Amino acid sequence: MTDHLTIDGGTLAYEVTGDAGPLVVLAHGMGDSREAYRFLTPSLVAAGYRVAAMDLRGSGESSVGWASYSRTDIAGDLVALVEHLGGPAVLVGHSISGGAVTIAAAQAPSSVTAVVELAPFTRKQSVALGDLRVARFRRGMRHLLGTALLGSTGQWRKYLTVAYPGRKPADWDARLDQIEAMLREPGRMKALQDMGKTTPADAGAQLGNVRCPVLVVEGTLDPDWASPQAEGEAIVAALPTELGRLEMIEGAGHYPHVQFPDQVSALVLSFLDSIRA
Repeated sequence: MTDHLTIDGGTLAYEVTGDAGPLVVLAHGMGDSREAYRFLTPSLVAAGYRVAAMDLRGSGESSVGWASYSRTDIAGDLVALVEHLGGPAVLVGHSISGGAVTIAAAQAPSSVTAVVELAPFTRKQSVALGDLRVARFRRGMRHLLGTALLGSTGQWRKYLTVAYPGRKPADWDARLDQIEAMLREPGRMKALQDMGKTTPADAGAQLGNVRCPVLVVEGTLDPDWASPQAEGEAIVAALPTELGRLEMIEGAGHYPHVQFPDQVSALVLSFLDSIRA
């Protein structure tokens, strides 16, 4: 069942599953909705967690027309939801939300007990000439640019095809249709475009201020980086010593939690068990 939290600037939609246990808050990437966690949520609930999956501002069932869509803005939304639900909480963030959960952990340490970053954009990005020699990176960038410049749902579908190399979820075609229908709603594509224009520099600036444990998960075939492993290693290196760890999912693209939910679930639950211990 969808609940709503009204904050300054708009309304956030979220859904809570599980009646008791430590709180885990899930935040998806741009151009998506909380349905991105449809495979991960049941495993977390079965393991004894109370799970809240939130639609980012401008996405899913949350309102549109926000003044801005930065990672810092999304971090504030997440902290507001945690406080509303009676935190503290573990924050799980994908892509743009990977940067957002980093900022939330740094700026609201009493509200965040641990962070999981899935294929996160948490550092300022730069493209080297050698990166363009990687075919999947070129294809992904072409469709991302097409989406950003043209506001094209067709380009976004093509990007998602590259971002899900090999294995597709069983509901792949239906889910693509759902995402396209959402992006055709007034204001949704603009929210995606505005998110795409933001820089992860605000998140990168906070990496050294994080004080809770961090798990970074990358797919080996993620088209958003020429070397996903190098990106993950750089994030961990920028955190305080021994605070973060990196796990790679072989064959996964930019959505490891959807392509390989069992593997990601096992990694996340093992990480959380180590914290609780």
